[in-house]
Amino acid sequence: MEDKKISEPPALQVEGYLARIRLRRPHHANRLEAQDLDTLRDLCARLAADETVRVVVLESAGKYFSSGFDIRRVARIATEAPGDTVDNPFEAVAEALERLPQPTIARLHGGVYGGSTDLALACDFRIGTPDTEMFMPAARLGLLYYPSGIRRFVSRLGARHAKAMFLLGDRYEASRMLEIGFLDELVPAEALDRRIDELVDQLAGQAPLAVRGAKHAIDAMARGDFDLHDFKRRETQALRSADLLEGSQAWAEKRPPRFSGR
Repeated sequence: MEDKKISEPPALQVEGYLARIRLRRPHHANRLEAQDLDTLRDLCARLAADETVRVVVLESAGKYFSSGFDIRRVARIATEAPGDTVDNPFEAVAEALERLPQPTIARLHGGVYGGSTDLALACDFRIGTPDTEMFMPAARLGLLYYPSGIRRFVSRLGARHAKAMFLLGDRYEASRMLEIGFLDELVPAEALDRRIDELVDQLAGQAPLAVRGAKHAIDAMARGDFDLHDFKRRETQALRSADLLEGSQAWAEKRPPRFSGR
């Protein structure tokens, strides 16, 4: 059983093609500290450069997924910063997570609060249990969310649901999260890890160049910064790849393909 008094920075565990980013402050509902933001950006940079990792799972210890970033830290940063504008440091973390080349899965076993709602939305798949709930209290706290976070809520869930979350600040139970599309799947608590493992195996079994290229294009289109020239370069690389030949041969031979990412 995990010690709920443990309070440590996020950790990265890599086993073959799978990487796990784990939040480890269960004593404080996995609230992210300032140094945690630096750590998460560093971990994302390491993963972005790692061509052997094919899937990333974002998970946490204890009862809650995460309570986000301490609002008092954001206010202090904004007060001390010069100039008319200031960047929320949490934004860079969510952006780095969204832009990982590997497909990402958020393991949402418990409460998803504040900024951690955007961390979850930055992942490609979000799997929850009946204990999962969501709460975005930005307006109650006087916080105007950073632009890329609002964009993620709008592009993933639609303007209607984004307004309800940001303007009303209601609490959402798991069934409602599934209904509005925040959760991709809702499974019994005892089946969560099994379902995560199934998705990991399914994603890792696909051709890496095709998966990375499709993810990059979909996210870029959602952000409105799709680069056709970059996409054609990725498309050409995939068309010339050994994986395309392997996929075609495996299909003809009715066997599972063995992709190398080349």
